[in-house]
Amino acid sequence: MTILIISIFVIGYLLITLEQSLKVNKAATALITAVLCWTVIAITSNDINHVISSLSKHLSSISEIVFFLLGAMTIVELIDAHDGFQSITDKIKTANTTKLVWTLSIITFFLSSVLDNLTTTIVMVSILNKLIQDKKTKWLLLGLVIISANAGGAWSPIGDVTTTMLWIGGQITPLNIIKETFIASLVCMIIPTLIINHQIKGNIEFMAKEDQYLNLSLIERNFILFIGIAALLFVPLFKTITHLPPYMGMLLSLGVIWVVTEFIHKGKQVDARKNLSVNDALRKIDTASILFFLGILMSIASLEYIDVLPQLAKALDKTAGNINVVAISIGFLSSVFDNVPLVAALQSMYGLDKYPTDHYFWELLAYCAGTGGSCLIIGSAAGVAVMGIEKIDFFWYLKKISWIAVIGFLSGAAIFIIENEIILK
Repeated sequence: MTILIISIFVIGYLLITLEQSLKVNKAATALITAVLCWTVIAITSNDINHVISSLSKHLSSISEIVFFLLGAMTIVELIDAHDGFQSITDKIKTANTTKLVWTLSIITFFLSSVLDNLTTTIVMVSILNKLIQDKKTKWLLLGLVIISANAGGAWSPIGDVTTTMLWIGGQITPLNIIKETFIASLVCMIIPTLIINHQIKGNIEFMAKEDQYLNLSLIERNFILFIGIAALLFVPLFKTITHLPPYMGMLLSLGVIWVVTEFIHKGKQVDARKNLSVNDALRKIDTASILFFLGILMSIASLEYIDVLPQLAKALDKTAGNINVVAISIGFLSSVFDNVPLVAALQSMYGLDKYPTDHYFWELLAYCAGTGGSCLIIGSAAGVAVMGIEKIDFFWYLKKISWIAVIGFLSGAAIFIIENEIILK
């Protein structure tokens, strides 16, 4: 059974990477892969009730991410429908290529620490679509967005799901993780920014400025931008106060902004009101990318069910022995598999009696699990979102961005290790 499920997953994974050649949407492939993996589990299991219970548990966990993504994409689409991002693009837009690249990278880095890497990436994708016309340049900048978003999320207790897991599990504390991993994460962002800045030659071709809806005042546009960003920023605050999952805060934010926009536009003509409504935004979001997200995560969940990922973590520990090698290996593995079950496996392997709260290992693991996913486009929620929304080819990313992400990832890890070696000495 195990070999068959792994084979189905590998074949499905390869077909997803060959989407451009096969002309088959990766969402379809991911969904088929997920169902086939769980079908094999169900057919070969002696306890179908346990399989169904486990499937429901995984679906519940994954649905939290899916509904979060759905809410975030809708809010961003609504802001875009009101031309709200134009004021931001006007500020980022500059003839100085170096200034534009660094501004984009720095904004993404810090914004993802406050929101999270997934929401930040969705926002930056929308902004770049309003700003950059040349596809090659836009894709390079989107690669930088993925790296910067993951780096920014790694040093914040609410910026990446694995860091949040370690915080909730008692392995790290908020102030300490910020203090210990900020420099490493910053290096992980700076070096790729330097490389990509060097790769973008000449002047950047910008999109022509357009007014989408002439019946919208500047006050209305800026108000929707403000309330939209405030709604996204509210999500981590809601989680901190209520301890409810992030998707609950996102759904609340969506509901509030839905009511506000309905009230603002109630006096407008039917056609204008329709184009500026949440209903219209829901029709415009890329549902295929959400289904792809669901399919790939359910496929990975099947590997977790058959104990492949925990065994992989244990094998790493036994083979490597050195905690630096284990943490860095988890970073690379998180670019292929989901970092959540990998980190969860290590949390169950190592108790707080062996590595107490704020131990060096947990801090390095938080950095590696958060940033290692940038090495492949399919290795992080940010990358999967960009791949789904912008249809970036897997092999294009592998050729153009992966090596840059690896250099940034390893550089940050080296800085972290050296920094702690100096402190220990």
